Amino acid sequence: MPRQSQAEVIVAGHICLDIIPTIRGGQIGLDELFVPGKLVDVGKAVISTGGAVSNTGIALHRLGSNVRLMGKVGNDLFGEAILSILGEHNPTLVDGMIVAPGENSSYSIVISPPRTDRIFLHSTGANDTYSAADLRDEQLQEARLFHFGYPPLMRGMYRNNGEELALLLKKVKTAGLTVSLDLAKPDPASDAGSADWRAILTYALPYVDVFLPSFEEIVYMLHRDQYEAWMRESDSGNLISFATGDFLSQIAEELLEMGAAIVGLKLGEHGLYVRTTSEEARLSAMGGCSPTEDLRENWLDNEIISSCYQVDVVGTTGAGDCTIAGFLYSLLMGMNLEHALQTAVGVGAFNVEHTDAVSGIRTGSEVWERMNKGWAKREMKLDLPNWVLNEHQVWIGPHHKKFKRSR
Repeated sequence: MPRQSQAEVIVAGHICLDIIPTIRGGQIGLDELFVPGKLVDVGKAVISTGGAVSNTGIALHRLGSNVRLMGKVGNDLFGEAILSILGEHNPTLVDGMIVAPGENSSYSIVISPPRTDRIFLHSTGANDTYSAADLRDEQLQEARLFHFGYPPLMRGMYRNNGEELALLLKKVKTAGLTVSLDLAKPDPASDAGSADWRAILTYALPYVDVFLPSFEEIVYMLHRDQYEAWMRESDSGNLISFATGDFLSQIAEELLEMGAAIVGLKLGEHGLYVRTTSEEARLSAMGGCSPTEDLRENWLDNEIISSCYQVDVVGTTGAGDCTIAGFLYSLLMGMNLEHALQTAVGVGAFNVEHTDAVSGIRTGSEVWERMNKGWAKREMKLDLPNWVLNEHQVWIGPHHKKFKRSR
């Protein structure tokens, strides 16, 4: 039997090669670097893979899942480098990778001076031509979960109100897999930034079981006026402080009504919010990772938040992708919702203890061992009126079924 038919989880979507020059010295501003005609002496370049396929896929692999990666690259030197780096983690990971003759592989040049915010020079490359036709029916056999990441960075996925994205997700859903979707915030000045994301999500979410965007991404896409107003108010450009419990509930309600069964909103340093459907039939229709009958009541009509675990933060590259990996791994392992939520923020915490996206990720059993030894959590600083903190340091929201029944 071919190796690629044995994966339990497929991670597809955006992938790129990251080229990160080492910039030496003290405080160097970007205005000092980008001077016409200037030669800047830099050190060794760090070469790594980036994007949802690489970050979430490799994190799931390191946690212990049997993973197939299905990103798209060109048959060029950058594509060869991407496949080589992925293969170093495990040769079977690249069995499903799509190599497109004549296309250019996606890459990013990351300019990261010491103590200065990074900027990215990004080429989307072969990601732009990703389509439903790139997935063959036989590749979906035996898999239970399909995760698709970063459609805003894939031109074919957002054109024509996301027609191709909906077609791709419907194809996977029809094959009986649980479908998970993640986003990325597009450049507001780009075609993706001006796309009608409410329309795109309206077409796509009926085929999505688990939807896991960040708070900022989804506010940008569904409530652009509110996003812009908050940006004017924020000195740092970080909007997470505006994520009140009431607003999170409002966003989640919209997304559940669009068709998702489980909505998770990544809250950066403040943790992860999860809201689940109140419809048992929708939960049962999740496919390969649908909660078992004995856990169905636990996953039904729930609303919870967990803050992050306390760690010394070294870097945040890929933190959201690894948090998603922790949540999806828990689904694959058949855990209850609260444990899945805490596993997700636990994996995210392992991630930020290292500078890169995945080297800090350990096996699922190692994550749980650290959690079970009394790993302390950070203080919750979001405004959560009428929420209750339980004995496991998880906040229970007013839309939780227990609260509804007590009213």
